[in-house]
Amino acid sequence: MWRHQEEEFFFRNHREDEEPKMDGGRSSMAAPVIFFIVSVLQLTTRYLHHIKKNGAISAEEIELRREIKKLLKEAASLSQPSTFAQAAKLRRMAAAKEKKLLKSQELHGKEIQSSYDSYVKVLVVVKWFTYFVLVCWFWRVPVAAVSKPLMQPFGRILSWKSGEPDNDNVMVGIMPWLIISNRVSRYVCQKFFK
Repeated sequence: MWRHQEEEFFFRNHREDEEPKMDGGRSSMAAPVIFFIVSVLQLTTRYLHHIKKNGAISAEEIELRREIKKLLKEAASLSQPSTFAQAAKLRRMAAAKEKKLLKSQELHGKEIQSSYDSYVKVLVVVKWFTYFVLVCWFWRVPVAAVSKPLMQPFGRILSWKSGEPDNDNVMVGIMPWLIISNRVSRYVCQKFFK
């Protein structure tokens, strides 16, 4: 009888060691790693939007702008009646270069738009696949443990689908953590790319 109680105690303690805990296993660093992954995906999205909005200026466009400024400056310096024809010629040359610059910008804009669209499609697929894998991996496993007094009104919401509650801590589940990580990283990226 005594031996039976010892074996039962041993198996019960052994089973408790196999359960995932916050201080060991895959969930100890899960929260920062998930936050980092979500932040990288959000930063990539913001970077693509920034490039689309502002566009990358090519070396040809920079050269054309420099030449236009130079021609207009020379034309402005020729203000004498005897040099009027030469100034008009320089202004016409600057106008022709401006037309060339506009065509170059339009062509470059179309290239950026087509590459942007394909990158965004790939990024959306990567995002959803990553979120799906994270949700499947951490479905009933707590991602983080937060003190109960700190999360007083939101404890039940944050612990949704995270497993057994701890006495002193609120276990944070994967779904609430993904939502929080996404919101925080979106806010940080908006401040960064302003």
